[in-house]
Amino acid sequence: MTSDVCSYLTALTNQDSVETLWAMHCDKMESYGFDRLIYGFTRFMTPTSFGDPNDFVVLTNHTPAYRKGFVEDGLYRDAPMVKWALENEGHCSWRTLAERISKGALDEKAAKVVAFNLTHKVYAGYTISFRSVSSRSKGAISLTTRADMNQDQADAIWAEHGQDIILMNNVAHLKILTLPVPLQNQTLTPRQREALEWVGDGKTMQDIAQIMGLTQATIEKHLRLARETLNVETTAQAVAKAAFHNQMYIIEA
Repeated sequence: MTSDVCSYLTALTNQDSVETLWAMHCDKMESYGFDRLIYGFTRFMTPTSFGDPNDFVVLTNHTPAYRKGFVEDGLYRDAPMVKWALENEGHCSWRTLAERISKGALDEKAAKVVAFNLTHKVYAGYTISFRSVSSRSKGAISLTTRADMNQDQADAIWAEHGQDIILMNNVAHLKILTLPVPLQNQTLTPRQREALEWVGDGKTMQDIAQIMGLTQATIEKHLRLARETLNVETTAQAVAKAAFHNQMYIIEA
């Protein structure tokens, strides 16, 4: 490992927000020629579903138009490299995808994703699928080269720097898992978070009301709004979901 990579990893692990970490990581990957990234992680995958899209952690510096089509409109579900990431761990050159295209081995839905990618000049790069610690969790990152580069150039960069790039992305992934992740349309208020934290500590409604200096009715209102915000049915589920996304026990700046 070079001193440059070592310094980068030290700085990366000292970041205290997802936003600053992601900006730093995008800049670093761009220095290797990968100027567009998309990272995805879910803890709620089932055998037949990725889970609720609102629960995904998605970070990207692609254009808003690309994010809308690929993520919000659901094209990711049929993306060949996403399917590869779900079934594998490690890294994969997009040359594999090009070979499947040349053999006519893509179905209609996958071909639609490829066509969409081409319109956004997403045609050369690598995908890294991170090792999962649970059958319900999966994380991966897609590294797209600059629009003026081809897969031969991407493979040449990987041959020289691939191990460092894998290491840096693995550490970025692990660091993201430790940081509070902002969820789309799912922001807890400080009072909602505090009430959930006390529930997580095993306190009763009466205890929480006394600790927070509020009435039990107000505590129940905060917990109800927390459940609605997190789109869950029970307070136990709200505690679990908030904890999964590191939204519990946050040290406020």
